Amino acid sequence: MRASGRNLREIETMATGEIDRLLAEGEELADDEEFGQALGRFQAAWELLPAPKDDQDAAVGILAATADCHFYLGAWDACRQTVQHAFRCGADVANPFFRIRLGQSLYELGQEREAANWLVPVYLAEGREPFEADDPKYLEFFRSRLAPPPGGWPEGW
Repeated sequence: MRASGRNLREIETMATGEIDRLLAEGEELADDEEFGQALGRFQAAWELLPAPKDDQDAAVGILAATADCHFYLGAWDACRQTVQHAFRCGADVANPFFRIRLGQSLYELGQEREAANWLVPVYLAEGREPFEADDPKYLEFFRSRLAPPPGGWPEGW
């Protein structure tokens, strides 16, 4: 019994090391805008998570990286599904990154009202900054639907 427990820990340690390696490679590839290859690394890391995958500490991080790759590859429905999966794994629905990626994907899928529901709260809480790395069309999309506050938008908003 003791030997099998030890072997299980060794296997888990080896899997964790391989997951970490795949995540690091994926991040490097994503930094180089090699999103298809990065996605493959992140998906391989997901497959190495022990069951139940959704309960693992690394699940949300892997899903965030996967959603980002889907976004940059223009795989809108896959991005939407991945973000929703992350929420089921415990990601905070108030997380600006997840809200933005879900809203952007919904926008691209033609679900503008629902997209605005996810994007506007980030803008109202954080301002323009979280949106500046992406195409300005997303910011323009939902800003055009908002009435400015009395006295107009503050500078930088």
